[in-house]
Amino acid sequence: MTVHLDDVNENLLPRRYQEEIFSRAQERNVIAALDTGSGKTYISTLLIKWIAAENAGNEKVIVFLVPKVALVEQQGDFIAKETSLRVSKCYGATAIDLADRRGWRKEIQNHDVLVMTAQIFLNILTHSHWSMNKVSLMVFDECHHTRKNHAYNGIMREYFQWPQDQRPKVFGMTASPIWNPRDAVESLATLERNLDAKVIAVREHVDELMDHSPKPVEIIHEFPNPPDGYPLYAPTSLWERLDLSSLPPEMDIPVSKIRTRYEVTYNSLGLFGAELFLYIDIKHRIEQFINQLEGDVDYPMAGTSNDMFLNQEAKLPQELAERAAILDDYKEFFEGETDSDVVPIRVDLRWVSPKVRLLADLLFAHYAQDFQGIVFVEQRHVAACLAKMLPRIPQLENYIRSAQLIGHGASSMSKSQVRGMGLRTQQDIVKMFRDREVNLLVATSVAEEGLDFPACELVIRFDPIQHMVGYIQSRGRARQKTATFIVMVQEGLTTHVERYKAFSESEPHLRRVYQTREENPPAAVEEEEEGEITQEDLDERERFVVPSTGAVLTYNTAIGLLNHLCSLIPRDRFTPVHVPQYAGEFQATLQLPSSLPLPPEHLVFTGPNRISKKEAKRAVAFLAVKSLHALNVFDDYLLPAKAHRGDHEDADGRPIGDVSDVPDTMDVLVRDPWIRGSTKWIHIVYLDGNPSAGLVTGTQLPEVDLVCNGVYVSIGSSIEIRFDEDGQWRQLRMMDEYMRMGLWWCTTGRGITFPLTCCLVPINDAGEILWESIERALKHPFGYWDWSEIGEEHFGRLLVMCAREHGRPLILKRFREDLTPHSVPPDGTREAGYATYRHFFISKYSRGSTAPDIPEEGLCLEAIPYPRNANNVYSLNGAPVQATITQTPAIFIQSMCRWAAIPEDVYRTFHVLPELCQRITDIYRARICRFEMGLPPIGDDLLVQALTIPSCNAGFNNQRLETLGDAVLKLSTVVHLYNRFPHRHEGQLDVLRRNSVSNRTLLARAKEQGLEQFITSEPRTTRIWRYTVGEEYRGSQNELHRSSPRKFPRRSLQDCMEATLGAAYVTGGVSMALRTGTALGLSLGGPLPWSMRYGRRLPESPVAALFKELQEILNYEFKSGALLVEAVCHPSFRSPGTSSYQRLEFLGDALIDLVVMHYLFRKFPHATSGQLSWARSRAVCSPALASVAVNRLGLHRMLLINNVELSVAISKYVPILEETSSEDIILNGWKHDPPKAISDVLESLLGAVLVDSGYNYEKASVVTEAILQDLLVVLSPEMPRDPVSDLMIWSAQSGCTKISFRKSQSRPELKRNDCISVIVHDFAVVGPIPAANLSLAKGLAAERARQVLEDPNSPFPLVNICDCTEELVPDAAQLEPGSIDLDGVDEVKHDDETVEGFASLAKKVVAELQTPVMTLPEPVDDDDDESVNTFVDHRELESLLLPSSLPNSSPNMEIDSDDTL
Repeated sequence: MTVHLDDVNENLLPRRYQEEIFSRAQERNVIAALDTGSGKTYISTLLIKWIAAENAGNEKVIVFLVPKVALVEQQGDFIAKETSLRVSKCYGATAIDLADRRGWRKEIQNHDVLVMTAQIFLNILTHSHWSMNKVSLMVFDECHHTRKNHAYNGIMREYFQWPQDQRPKVFGMTASPIWNPRDAVESLATLERNLDAKVIAVREHVDELMDHSPKPVEIIHEFPNPPDGYPLYAPTSLWERLDLSSLPPEMDIPVSKIRTRYEVTYNSLGLFGAELFLYIDIKHRIEQFINQLEGDVDYPMAGTSNDMFLNQEAKLPQELAERAAILDDYKEFFEGETDSDVVPIRVDLRWVSPKVRLLADLLFAHYAQDFQGIVFVEQRHVAACLAKMLPRIPQLENYIRSAQLIGHGASSMSKSQVRGMGLRTQQDIVKMFRDREVNLLVATSVAEEGLDFPACELVIRFDPIQHMVGYIQSRGRARQKTATFIVMVQEGLTTHVERYKAFSESEPHLRRVYQTREENPPAAVEEEEEGEITQEDLDERERFVVPSTGAVLTYNTAIGLLNHLCSLIPRDRFTPVHVPQYAGEFQATLQLPSSLPLPPEHLVFTGPNRISKKEAKRAVAFLAVKSLHALNVFDDYLLPAKAHRGDHEDADGRPIGDVSDVPDTMDVLVRDPWIRGSTKWIHIVYLDGNPSAGLVTGTQLPEVDLVCNGVYVSIGSSIEIRFDEDGQWRQLRMMDEYMRMGLWWCTTGRGITFPLTCCLVPINDAGEILWESIERALKHPFGYWDWSEIGEEHFGRLLVMCAREHGRPLILKRFREDLTPHSVPPDGTREAGYATYRHFFISKYSRGSTAPDIPEEGLCLEAIPYPRNANNVYSLNGAPVQATITQTPAIFIQSMCRWAAIPEDVYRTFHVLPELCQRITDIYRARICRFEMGLPPIGDDLLVQALTIPSCNAGFNNQRLETLGDAVLKLSTVVHLYNRFPHRHEGQLDVLRRNSVSNRTLLARAKEQGLEQFITSEPRTTRIWRYTVGEEYRGSQNELHRSSPRKFPRRSLQDCMEATLGAAYVTGGVSMALRTGTALGLSLGGPLPWSMRYGRRLPESPVAALFKELQEILNYEFKSGALLVEAVCHPSFRSPGTSSYQRLEFLGDALIDLVVMHYLFRKFPHATSGQLSWARSRAVCSPALASVAVNRLGLHRMLLINNVELSVAISKYVPILEETSSEDIILNGWKHDPPKAISDVLESLLGAVLVDSGYNYEKASVVTEAILQDLLVVLSPEMPRDPVSDLMIWSAQSGCTKISFRKSQSRPELKRNDCISVIVHDFAVVGPIPAANLSLAKGLAAERARQVLEDPNSPFPLVNICDCTEELVPDAAQLEPGSIDLDGVDEVKHDDETVEGFASLAKKVVAELQTPVMTLPEPVDDDDDESVNTFVDHRELESLLLPSSLPNSSPNMEIDSDDTL
C-alpha cells in the first residue's frame, strides 16, 4: 500500500514499533500487548487493509469486535476514515432485528468491515446469519476479556469448530494481557489458547514505544475514616423526611437498594453527597411514575418544569404526592433554576467526607493551565453526584469544570441517573473533554479502556483498585510525560495498599514474561500456511526497472499496485468494490475486474509455481503489473493515474511549468501598434466610404472597419509620408499640435503633455496632407473671434465654443439677428425666467461677488451641443453602443463665442477616433497573436473577443467564448485520452482529464506561449488620451518598442486560453479547435482531425435485434454491434470480452456538454456566460438525461444489469420519469434522484455514436441534439435557480460564511441518511427535513432556510445571528465580470456540509452569475463634467495649456519634434 505523506496526518503515520507489530501480525495470529495510547487500533487498520487486499473477491468480511457499545462508533469511524472499505457499525440500538435473516445477510454482504459488540456477532453466528468461514479477519479490541463466559469466548468456541484452513485470521489488542498476576504464565497461556494467538510485545523499537507511552509518577494518598456524623449540616436529613420505608410495597420502589446506595454514597462523599443522590433518585422515580400515568415519553431532565410535581399532585398517589412536596422544599439545595445538573449552592467542606476533602486538595494542588484529569470511581451514582459537587466546592469553583462519564444504559437522558448513560451522551461528554470545555471527568470503568481520550496530567483512583486490568487500564490514561497517577486509600485498610503494591511491583515482571519469551517456531506445514518465504522462492524472484524513469517493480509492491489500480475504477452504490481475485495455491491465478478495459487475454494471468502460497500470489501479481505496464495501463512511473493536482506533466508527458510564483495581479508588457517611429505612415480614414482625414503613425496599421453610431468607418492601407527636406521637423510639430488641438475640441477637453503616437490631419481628395489648413487652425487653436467670414454655408457644419465654457463644443445652427443680449427669453428654454439673455449669462457665469463681463450689445447665435466622445466602446456587429440624447439648441452671444478652423470631415473623424484607435489596437493584437503563435485563421472579431477581458467594459468580452471553449477543451481532451490510453479505465482517464483542463495547466501553457502580451485590458474611456509615449519610454530608443505596461488578473490568461479555443470552434468547428489547442500547447493529440487520426479502428460486427428500434429513433445505424453492447453494459454485468459502459460514458458526457453549450451559444447570442452555464447544467444533470433515456429511447429496457437492487431501483423510478414532462424535469430536476445508471447509459450511447461514426463530430452532434431536443427547447437564459444555488447566492451576497448542510436519519432503524438540516452560525434554522432522497431533502431545506433567514420576524433572521465580518459579495448585477478569482476552486472537491465548502461553492456560483452584458454608455454630459473648469477666463486657460502663447507663435518657426504642447 502506498501512503502519500502529504495526505496523512503526522499523528497517523505508522511508527517503527507499530510496523514491527504489523509485520508479525501478517505472519500469524497475534495478541498485541501495548500500553494505552500506543496506537493499537492503527495497527489493526493496517492489518484490515492488508487482509482486504489479500482476500479480494472471496466474499468474506472483516469483523472488528468491541466489548462496549461506546467503542462501536469510535472504532467504526476511525476505520472508515483510514480505509476505503465499507464499514458497518452495529450495536443494540442500531442493529437489525435478529429475526430479519435477509436483512442481516444484506447488511453483511454490502459491507467489508463490521464493527460490532461481541454479543451481536455471537448472535449472528448462533442463528446462522453468517458463518465463521466467511470471515477473513477478526479483531478483538480489549481482548483480555476473552475468558470464562464473556461473549468473546463464545465467539472463539465457534471458531474452533471449523477446520483450521477455514478459520479467519485473529488479531487481539490489549494493554493488560494478564488477569492473574500470581500465575502470569498460565494467565497468558489461557488467553493465548482462548484466542488461538500468540501474545507479542515490541522488541526492536522499545525506546520509541516508551517515548510515545511514558509512565506516570505513582503516588499513594491516605485519607481519614469517615466521621460518625455531620453536625453542621441540617438537623433533619432528607432521608429521614422522606421515610421511604413507609411506602406501600405496591409502589414498586426498591427501598433496600436505594438505602444501600445512600449508605455507600454517605461513606464515600459525605452527607451532602448522599442527600444529593437521594434527591435525584426519588425525583426521577416520581417523574417516571407521572409519565406512565400520562402514557408520555420520558421527559428530559433539563426540560422538566419546575412546578411539575405540584401540577401533577392530583394524579399521584398520596404517598408520592407527599414525597414530591418534600423534594420541592429541597430544590434550592440540589437543583439550579435553569439547569437541573448544577448544584445551586456552594458545597461546604464540613458537609463532605474526608475522602472528598482530600480529593479537592489534590485537584487544587495539581491544577495548572490547560489542566485535564480523570477521577475513577466504582459506582455510577457516586460519579453523578461527585461531578456535580466538585465545581461547587469553594477552592475549586474557579478552576474545575467537571462532568460524569458512566456506563451505557438507556438512551433517554431521563434514565441516565438510574440506569446509566446513553451512547450519544457519552460521545458528547468525551467531545467536550477533548475540546476542553470540560477539564475533569468523574468516570466509572467505562473510561478505563477503549475510549479515545486526550492524554491527561492527572488520574486519581478515588475508589480501591480491584484487579490488575483496572490498574493498568486506568493508569494508562495518564500519558503525559509529566503525568501523575494517584491512588487514594483509607487509613488502616492495609489490604488495599498491599493489593496496589502487588500490582505495581509485579507489573514489570509480568511485562517481561511476554516481552522476552521466545515464540515457538511454527512447524513446516504452518510455515507453508502462513506463507513464510523460502530461500528457493527468494532465488526465483525477479526485479523490473523501468528504463526511462528508474521506477522499480518488486514482488513486494506488485499486489499493492494492482489494488490501487482497481480502487480507482468508478462505481455506483450498486456496484461492489473492484478488487483483483486470486485463486490456486502454489500456482496462483489472477482474475482482474472486467471493468478494466482490457482484452480478455489480459484480464487473467497465471503465475509460476512457488513453494509457498503467498509467494505464488506475489509472483502472479508481479507478472500482471509488468504486462499492464507494457499495455500503458501503468505509466513509466508504475502509477495507474497521475495526481490531478500538483502533477508536473500532462497526459503526453510534457512538463507543466511551475506557476506558483505568478502573482494574482500580473504586470505585463502588452503589444501595442502606437509608436513614434522615424518613418511616418498615413492611413486614409473613410466615413461612409468618403475620405475624411488621414491618420499618421510611426507604424503600419492593419486595415480595419467598424460602425460607430450608424457611421461606417474604415482605414486604408499604409502610405509612407515624404516630408520636405528642409521643413520636416516643422511639419511634424504642426501635425502634433493639430492633433492636440483636435483632441481638446472634440475628445478629451483637456491638454495632453506626453508625446503623441498618432496624429489626425486634414487631407485633399488625393489623400495629401493639407498643410495650409493645419497652419490656419494653429494660428488660433482655441478658436477665431472674427465672425466676418462665417455665413449660411457654415450652418450645421462649423464647430464653435463659448469662451466661458471651454471644453464644451457646439455646432453652429444659425445666426439669430432677431435677438440681442437684452431680448426676453421665451418660455420653455433654458433661459426662461430671466429678464433678458444677458441677465441669464450674468447669473450663470458669476462666481461669488465677481460678476462677469457680459456684452450689452451684439448679435446672438443659436448652436447645438456637440458632446465630446470620451468613450472608445464599439460594437462588433455594428449595433449602436451609445445612447442617443436629443440635443436642444441654445442661445449664445456671438461676441462671447469662437469658432474652430477644423473642417467638418476632420472633426467628425475626431469624434469617432477613440473607437477607431481601439479597433485598430484590437485587430493588431489579434492578427499578430495569430501570426506569432501559429494560430489558424480564426475570425478577427472572434479572436478580438477572446482576448478582451471583462474589466475593459468594452461592451463585449471573452466570457461567452470562454464558457463555450471550456466545453470544447473538455471534449477535445477526452477524445484524445480515450484513444491515447485505450486500456485505462474511466477513473484513470478522469484524473488525466482534470489535470489537462485545470486552471494550473492552462496558466502554465499560456505563460509558455506568451499569451499575456496579446490580451486587451484597457478600460474604454479616453478622459486621458492613452495613445502617447509612456513616461518609462520617453527620451530613449524604447519609444520604438511596440508594447505598453498593463496590469490584469492572472486568471485572465486561463480564460483567454479557453476563449481562444471557443473562437476557433465557432470559426471552423472541432478541426480548427484542435489546431488552435495544439498551437497553444494543450494536450489534445495534435492538429490532425479526429477522422484522420483515429478513423475506422473498430471492426464491423452485426447489431443485435434488441437495438433495432433504438437505431430507428436515433436515425443512426451502428457499424459495430459490439460497441453498442458495450454502451449498455453496466459494470455489474460481467460478460467475457465485453467491458462496461464507463469509458463510453466518460466520452459521451463531454460530447453532450459541448452540444448543449453550442446550442445555447447559438440560440441566445445575448445571454451571459453565467446564464449559459446555468441553462446547460439543467440539461446535462442526471435527472434530465435519465428522462430522455427513458421517455425518448427506452434505454432502461436495454440496459444489461446483474444487480437485483439496481434493477428494482430502476423499475421503481421509471414510472416517475414517464409521468414527468421535460419542462418539469428541467425546472425541478433537484426534486428527482433517479439511479445514475439511467443517465449514464444515455451518455455512453451517444459516446458510442461518436466512436462508431469514425469520430465524425458533426454527425454525432446532430444525433445528440435531436435526441435532447425535448430538453433543449425548454432552456432559456432566465431559468430559475434551484433552492440550494439560490441559498448560496443569497448568503454570499449577504456576506455570511457560516452556513452548511447537515445530514441525519429520520428514524434510528434506517441505514441511510434521509434528512437535511441547514446550520447557520451553529443554529439549526431549518430541519431536519426528511424526504424520499437527500437531493429533495436538501432542496426543501434550502428553500425553507431562505424564507426563515430573510424574515425579520422569524426565530432566526440572518441579520440577528450573523456576525461575519467578511466584506459582502456584491449583488450579481453589480459584479465586475472576472472580479472573483477562482484559481484552484475547480480543482478541489468541496463539501457543502462544512462551512468552508459551502462558502467556496457559493463563491463559485456567484462568479457564474457575473453578467458581462453589452451596456450602452452614456454620452458625455459636459454640464456634469466637474473636471473641466468651465468658466475660467480664456486667457488663463491658454496660459495653463501652452508653454508659450500659441496664438502669437508663427507657423513658420523652427520646432523640435519632441517639444510638447
